[in-house]
Amino acid sequence: MAQIELRNVTKSFKTGKVLEGLSLSADEGEIVCVFGPSGVGKTVLLRLIAGVEEPDAGSIWLEGRDVTDAPPETRGVGIAFQNFALFPHMSAYDNIGSALTARGASAATIKAKVEKVAGLLKIGHVLSHAPRELSNGQKQRTALARALAADPKIVLLDDPLRNVDAKLRYEMRLELPSLLRASGATVLYVTQDYKEAMAIGDRIAVLLDGRFEQIGRPSAIYREPVSMGVARLFGDPTINLIPIRPRAGDGGATCEIGGATLALGPSHAATEGRSVLLGLRPEALSVIDAGAPGAFPVEVVAVTPLNEKTVLLMRMPDGQEIFASEAGVENEARQPGPAFARFDPARVLAFDEATGARIGGGA
Repeated sequence: MAQIELRNVTKSFKTGKVLEGLSLSADEGEIVCVFGPSGVGKTVLLRLIAGVEEPDAGSIWLEGRDVTDAPPETRGVGIAFQNFALFPHMSAYDNIGSALTARGASAATIKAKVEKVAGLLKIGHVLSHAPRELSNGQKQRTALARALAADPKIVLLDDPLRNVDAKLRYEMRLELPSLLRASGATVLYVTQDYKEAMAIGDRIAVLLDGRFEQIGRPSAIYREPVSMGVARLFGDPTINLIPIRPRAGDGGATCEIGGATLALGPSHAATEGRSVLLGLRPEALSVIDAGAPGAFPVEVVAVTPLNEKTVLLMRMPDGQEIFASEAGVENEARQPGPAFARFDPARVLAFDEATGARIGGGA
């Protein structure tokens, strides 16, 4: 039985429709990341599930129960909002234990639960502090600890690492999935950081224009995005999009880039004769100094070593700029100037230029 289920949920405000016909289910113990850019309604969605807002249409089910019209206090969810929402007159300790206190738990139980979750989130040293004495990162972790302390079966997290410093954010990406799974809770985790979504979520629900554009496992969404909109949200640098018009060739579809005829392979037969945007992830491109079969001419404009990879900014003969990403920094000695690039046809994505929908085979 799904612990969280949304059935055609719609929500509008005076400024217009924010969410339209959303359907999603999350099983017991599953972490589902709701990912999308700022302003697409991710926080609104959590407020609907928590009962802070009411949907205009559709229904919300928690633990097999229709809670669409139920008040927030009866829904049994733990929640940490982006703005912390800590009680200013309480210490961090009392904030974290507030849900347990409201349930009438013993002082010993509250102490054990608070200290356990505070230790996991590395805030044990600030439990006596008031919220005004905490850094934003400490406030964020206190709000997260409060959401987890009462062992809720359902946890809603609104970008909980947004205000955490870079080092701790990296550490928490590694540690938080284990912490959440150990709690046994079903988690809906909102973020606008694709790396965070891929690191933490069992599945990702990509929210765009008020709808779930794609729901799937992180690797599947990265390799097989259903649309250009989804593809552009994942990757750094972002995916390269090159206008082409494929035609039939001896071994399948071919295209022309920079005067070179390149094979796309038989899996892209559906692109033949259509106006297409060729999607090339930067890591799917390799740069060579001399022409070779399957290569096209480029001008290397800039070379940027980024520790674990080297990013190359290149310009094609028609003036379009594209990125290549190569593992390691061995190529940092590469100098700007003429070169050739090639791609693995098996890693090519193709999108309809008019609709943005993916066509044919995937990467």
